[in-house]
Amino acid sequence: MTLESQLINKTYYQMYINEHEKAQPIRVLGDAYQEELQKDLPDLTSIRFAQGEIYFHNRDFEAAIFKWENIAGDLELWARKNIADAYYESGLLSNAEDLYLSIDTNNLTLKTEVALQLFSLYIERGKQEASVEIIKKTIDSNPDYPNVTSIARAYFEEQQDWENAIELAVNEAKRTSSLEWFDIVNAYVQKGVTTNLHPTYFLQALFELYHLDKGTFEELTTSLWNSYKNEESYFTWLKELNQLLLNLDISRNDQWQLLSNLHHESYFSLLNGNYFIKTLEELVPELLTNWLRLSVREHTVMVSAAVLSWNELFPTSISKAIVSEAENLIGETECHIDELEECLALFEAITNWAQMHDMGENNRLNWVVNQLNDFETHHLFITGLAGSGKSAFVNTILGEELQDSPTSSLVMFKDNEDVNILEITDQETLSLEDFTQFQERMDRRRNALDSIFEFQQPFPFLYEQKLALIETPGLSGNHRDRYEVLQYLQMADTLLFVLDANASFTDKEKAALSQIQELAPDIPVHFLLNKMDTIANEQEAIRIFDETSSKIHSYLPEAQVFAFSSQYERGQQLVDMKDFLKSIKDTRNLADKRLAKLLYFIRTTISRLLQKRIDVENQLIESVRWNEEVVMKLNGALNQFKDAESQKIKVITRSFRTIKESIQNEITNSVPKLLQECSELIKEDSNLSTIHMELNDVMNSRIQDFLEKEVMAKYYTLLQEWIINSKEEFEQGQEFLNEMAEGLNSLYGEERIKIECDFKVLDDWRRDTDRMTSRVQLEKVNILLRNTPSQFLFKSAGKLFGALSQNKAMLYNKYKAFVKNDNYSEPTAIVTERFFQQFELFEKSLERDITMFFRQPMNILNEAIEESLLHISTNQDVLKKMNTNPEMFRDPLTLFEVRLRQFEWTTVAGKGVQTAY
Repeated sequence: MTLESQLINKTYYQMYINEHEKAQPIRVLGDAYQEELQKDLPDLTSIRFAQGEIYFHNRDFEAAIFKWENIAGDLELWARKNIADAYYESGLLSNAEDLYLSIDTNNLTLKTEVALQLFSLYIERGKQEASVEIIKKTIDSNPDYPNVTSIARAYFEEQQDWENAIELAVNEAKRTSSLEWFDIVNAYVQKGVTTNLHPTYFLQALFELYHLDKGTFEELTTSLWNSYKNEESYFTWLKELNQLLLNLDISRNDQWQLLSNLHHESYFSLLNGNYFIKTLEELVPELLTNWLRLSVREHTVMVSAAVLSWNELFPTSISKAIVSEAENLIGETECHIDELEECLALFEAITNWAQMHDMGENNRLNWVVNQLNDFETHHLFITGLAGSGKSAFVNTILGEELQDSPTSSLVMFKDNEDVNILEITDQETLSLEDFTQFQERMDRRRNALDSIFEFQQPFPFLYEQKLALIETPGLSGNHRDRYEVLQYLQMADTLLFVLDANASFTDKEKAALSQIQELAPDIPVHFLLNKMDTIANEQEAIRIFDETSSKIHSYLPEAQVFAFSSQYERGQQLVDMKDFLKSIKDTRNLADKRLAKLLYFIRTTISRLLQKRIDVENQLIESVRWNEEVVMKLNGALNQFKDAESQKIKVITRSFRTIKESIQNEITNSVPKLLQECSELIKEDSNLSTIHMELNDVMNSRIQDFLEKEVMAKYYTLLQEWIINSKEEFEQGQEFLNEMAEGLNSLYGEERIKIECDFKVLDDWRRDTDRMTSRVQLEKVNILLRNTPSQFLFKSAGKLFGALSQNKAMLYNKYKAFVKNDNYSEPTAIVTERFFQQFELFEKSLERDITMFFRQPMNILNEAIEESLLHISTNQDVLKKMNTNPEMFRDPLTLFEVRLRQFEWTTVAGKGVQTAY
């Protein structure tokens, strides 16, 4: 054991003990101590150091410290470190820390041991930052010291300090070139704790690992790739990794299966329509370059096709050497991919993108693709000019009168155990209830071509022949109309063109066939010469058949002709038809043909979506224009409505006030007369001291009777007439609003604005007026008891002189004159005010009530305006986005075009050709 090892483990004392000596170490050291004391110049340092170790091991820390305190020379710093260890073991952590920190040495081993002790002490004292700092310094200064990196790694993992753990693992992997450390880095990556680090952090380590072990390099690269896949830094990772791979001498011979899989997956995810070309134009060429360099055999065709298709749409973006290599590979390598599955995945990606971006539904196209994927059924496409007898032929084949009139939509007849009649539109697939509903649909002419019908039921002939019939509406002479009918021509495996024997192979039919050849040159075309029963005799029929066949063969040499009549015996015709169908059905390379058809529909879908983008923009512009017009008209209607409401408020409230004023005038004129007439009640023998109180009661009673029996009855009648007149005003208002709504609805094209005023307001008025005019409960008015000077004089005179007979006649005349001549303006005003008190509240609420009558129309108009404004704002935002970022629609479709060309390239794989089209 070396001296340093002895000092580290505190076994320095063993140098004093004979290997075979059985004596106690403390005794041996004591004897050595005594022996050294006998010398002239004793040196007790080493003995005392060794004695301290013995005491330490026996946990007599005080004695150990005593022995180590006076050590000098080479062992002095080790002794101080040991004293700190004793303090540590005694629990005197602060003393231990101070002493450890005081040790200043150039001895790397001692320095490391002190640092490790401080590291443990800091952990025990909860000083995490200090413990991290000390262990990182220790690794920097002495990384090869035994277990120091393992200790640090264990601590970082325990604390879940992944940043320092990853830093340690990466640095050690690069420093030691140890695969074990690279495996630890890989474990951290797979644990998901490295995603916050910039991808460049790992590049140097990966570069060194490639030259160390390619298998481990691929595993770590794969783990990092998967970890960044869903992070914001994913594109940075791809860019940096591309650069790294370009600088490595990679060869396909090394079988990079994992990396080839990831390149395959990433390439297709980048081209799924979610990214702009600007984002991909620098990334994809390098990605494809590297993929080609490291691709496994199963991906060779796919990556070669990807390189060529990308280079076609973005020339010079990939080096000529890589493009040339891709051309050679695709010409020499047989395709081992499931092309149909890949194409279906592309089609699904396109339709999903279209749906996500509100580019319309594609249910009809989905149905077509599903039919193309049915390789067990041969598609016989039946078409011809209108009136050629297609439907009669189909009925004969199927053995039922399913078509009693020419079809207006595309119909597929297919054998099935159960009866199912489906209508397929772009938006949905509907199951029709019965045959009657199917016939009704067939009679429809408007938008008939927007639907496809699939008629499923047991059809023995179709089952035997493994056949599906696709019948089109009759072709017209118009090129555009024919195109609408023939838009699903590519569904056909074989086309049967129906001719009328009475006028066969006319110019119109040639024009239609020319268009069919233009749309689908690879689909074999054959002919059915129909209505042969209408020919006068057999010889004439043979002549017409031969002449027609000759014309057809000069035009289409490979075409076959079959003579048919729905009037002939069905059984024999079906036998002949089976032979005919057997001769024209070509099932060779059906999968390749169907794949080509699928690629055709994908291409037309992309083209249609490009046009759809223009259509969407135009629709948005038109929607904004239309909604602006709607808002203008709605605002005009709202202003007219407000004017009408104001007018009704004015008319109805003015009418009410007129009635009120007439009643008020009547009270004002009549009440003083009633009161003056009460003077007749004053007699010569009346008690002048109390007469004023008696008169006051009588006056109030007469006022009450007058108001109840005359005024209120009249007021009630006038109010009922007022309510009737108000109803007429309201009805005029409702009629005006109805006319307004009718005009607005003509603009909407539907019953959108439904205006209903609240006539319950009239019921409320009737109830309130009935209640208010049912009776008058007037509070007694102080008429003759008021403290006016004249009243006070008469009352006082009556009390003072009432008993004096000589004054009574004079007072009687004066008092009677007073009652008869007073104008009673003040009591009349009080009576009027109290009478109309409850009507005042009613009058004040009239404007609110009339507003409530019109509230619903007001709300409807305001809501319609807000809705149109919202549409305008939303559509303008979309238009702005479309015009600001045209690539939002254009780029995904361009990338789908790249993928489509890629699959078209795969169809020529292994055929030794250099150009696909």
